[in-house]
Amino acid sequence: MFRSFLLRRLLLALLLSCLALPAAAQREIRFDAYAVPAAGTIAVPMRGEGAQTGAFADVDAATGGALSRAVAAAGYKGGADTQLDLPGLAPFDRVLVVGVGANASSARTLEDAGGRVGRFAAGSTAPSVELLWHGEEAGAAQQLAFGAALGGYRFDRYRSQRDEDTGPRAGEGTLVVRTRDGVAAAGTFQRDWAPVAHGVTFARDLVTEPASALYPEEFVRRTREAFGGMQGVTIEVLDVPAMERLGMGGILAVGQGSARPPRLLVVRYDGGTRGEAPVAFVGKGITFDSGGLSIKGSDGMWRMKYDMAGAASSVGAVLGLAGRRAPVNAVAVAALAENMPSGTATRPGDVIRTASGQTFEVMSTDAEGRMVLVDAIWYVQDRHRPRAIIDIATLTGAIVTALGGDYAGLFSRHDALANQLLAAGEASGDALWRMPMHPGYGKMLESPIADMRNGGGRPGSGTAAHFIGEWVDRATPWAHIDIAGMAWIETGGTATTPAGATAFGVRLFDRWVRDHVEPAAP
Repeated sequence: MFRSFLLRRLLLALLLSCLALPAAAQREIRFDAYAVPAAGTIAVPMRGEGAQTGAFADVDAATGGALSRAVAAAGYKGGADTQLDLPGLAPFDRVLVVGVGANASSARTLEDAGGRVGRFAAGSTAPSVELLWHGEEAGAAQQLAFGAALGGYRFDRYRSQRDEDTGPRAGEGTLVVRTRDGVAAAGTFQRDWAPVAHGVTFARDLVTEPASALYPEEFVRRTREAFGGMQGVTIEVLDVPAMERLGMGGILAVGQGSARPPRLLVVRYDGGTRGEAPVAFVGKGITFDSGGLSIKGSDGMWRMKYDMAGAASSVGAVLGLAGRRAPVNAVAVAALAENMPSGTATRPGDVIRTASGQTFEVMSTDAEGRMVLVDAIWYVQDRHRPRAIIDIATLTGAIVTALGGDYAGLFSRHDALANQLLAAGEASGDALWRMPMHPGYGKMLESPIADMRNGGGRPGSGTAAHFIGEWVDRATPWAHIDIAGMAWIETGGTATTPAGATAFGVRLFDRWVRDHVEPAAP
């Protein structure tokens, strides 16, 4: 009877998976020459107060001055990060006025403007939304489209379509970017920016999935699928026996309480000079974190499905690099495990020996992120000899207390790397704030029976960074990024990041590679 019950459950799961909607049904982005269409749904920029030129003036003329009168009546000033939705502004069905403020030419401003149009288009049933930009900014079309692709993200896999929903569905159709570059912008966008947007979408999808659908082996499967057929990519997966042979006690200790076995996933992309040391992105991949035997409170535990956001963003970043054929060598390492309580789970007080030979005493099984990361860091150092290591993790609640949802915490012993990442964060929108690496943090982790403890004392974010840093060779530039407050936006969102999974780190790493790793153009 039990076997029959399991068979029925399996068949039902298969049926539901076949009926599931695509995870992200986004509009197709197209490019065309600048022109004011005769009708339809359009979006135009407004550059702060004062006389308006460009697309705003052209649409105002096409409406006989109705646009400027409507804006004045609404008291709208066109400030950055604002918008005004005007339905039925003849001859147009809808006009979205997007404020860009005074600094309308920066890449961030263009991306944010595109993002707001993308978010608007995702909720519109119009078959086409046309974004008009009559400016001279080089690359404006690509940045607008990149922002639109990010802002238009949706996750619809588990939404059912009711019988009465027979009309046009929101978010379907096209989004046309009309600029002076016309259709010629499409090639550059598809080559240089669409792959990064795809990496963001991939990471957001993984983070959004419930833990029942995304566990270590499934994370691996989806990664193989995403990288299928890409040039210069090799994928290595360590299962439990392989990790046991290497002595990876950290990741094995976290995963041993779950029926879902852990995995160490390594994705290497070689697009640079043969033999050149790669950059390494190492991500915490806890596909669900109950806290283990040091169990969390039930309030908000559902959020712990996103405790693998660091791994998703690490892999998503390399997916973007490989997709745009970046001239670099890069490695993404995802330390994947499910942290669950059971009769086989690791206990507080246990001593764990890691692959490096170092040991630590478990003070809390809910300090599991650092436990999986140290084996992953040892492995990438031992096998790939990277020129720099950046680990990224939803690691501590303390960083949320310190920085809220505005910045991720950046810890590093290497000023040059830290400064590069801070600049990349500012340029990409994945903002960082540097935190101290105080030598006194090590004292808080001293153990009477092991090399150190995995926690204890305060501040929690600083001691966590210190713990991880003990597995990194002092000569290797290294940074630790704590994204506990940035991986998920509960409500609202930003221009380029709707509420939900953010994929924080994908754009940051891509920007850092573009500005500081890729060789300068001849």
